[in-house]
Amino acid sequence: MRRFFVKFCISFLLIALSSAAFAQASRTWVSGVGDDANPCSRTAPCKTFAGAISKTAVGGEIDALDPAGYGAVTITKGITIDGGGGQVASVLVAGTNGIVVSAPTTDTVILRNLRINGISGGSNGGLNAIRFLQGKQLVVENCDIFGFTQNGVDVSMNQATVANVVVHNTNFSLIGQVALNFVNASTGNLAGSLSNVAVRGAASGVATSSANVSVVVSDSTFVQIAGFGLHAVTGSITAEHNILASNTTAVRAESGGTVRLSNNGIYNNGTGITAVGSVPSANNNRSAGNTTPGAPNGTITIQ
Repeated sequence: MRRFFVKFCISFLLIALSSAAFAQASRTWVSGVGDDANPCSRTAPCKTFAGAISKTAVGGEIDALDPAGYGAVTITKGITIDGGGGQVASVLVAGTNGIVVSAPTTDTVILRNLRINGISGGSNGGLNAIRFLQGKQLVVENCDIFGFTQNGVDVSMNQATVANVVVHNTNFSLIGQVALNFVNASTGNLAGSLSNVAVRGAASGVATSSANVSVVVSDSTFVQIAGFGLHAVTGSITAEHNILASNTTAVRAESGGTVRLSNNGIYNNGTGITAVGSVPSANNNRSAGNTTPGAPNGTITIQ
């Protein structure tokens, strides 16, 4: 009986230690001098976002303690990754995506205070900075995204439930395709809210390519875009209080798309507006210096 009791105690202790070792914390930390074998506590941080994510609970947060490169990561649950204000927490990638989000359709993922670098000009540049494949909501705040051969934020979903994307106070430059690309191949409505976004140097600024996509863009700038600043292939873009300058084409709506314009400045573009589809205006936009100004083909009622 005594021997059995000792064995039982040892087994119980081992199980308890094992459970503690795999417990997930609501807040974890990473550091440039950390180690992914650590528990990701503040005093024993991990080294990468990928190393910390398995030790962070759903709804929890990963915080960066110091400036460093924290590596590419795939996110499969609701979580916040915060690079910290006033420092450089970066994700630097070559030949792959920076951050991939494929979370449950009930979960929100927040990415804040990050620099995501695709090594522009290199022989093996990064693909997409952020890919949003599944989830309820993606929030991108206070980030710098640059040097990717494909898209900056690539929302490429096949989701029957509602999804939202919020991008605020974020800069995009040297993007090979679309800075902010929105597609949902399934039936769920996909909404985007973009504010204080700056795009400089991309093939396109904002593109919607599904009928169930609607994006609102406000207080943002689109400069030196090789293709279209705002491009509604299908779906809709509502643009208010933006500057579109020195682009090949500032605004274009294809036959299945709508771009609504109010209080925007459209300056020094090759073409100001191309309205193959619907481009209604509140008649309060400003246009100057465009080689081919173009014009809206509908009216938004002022109330």
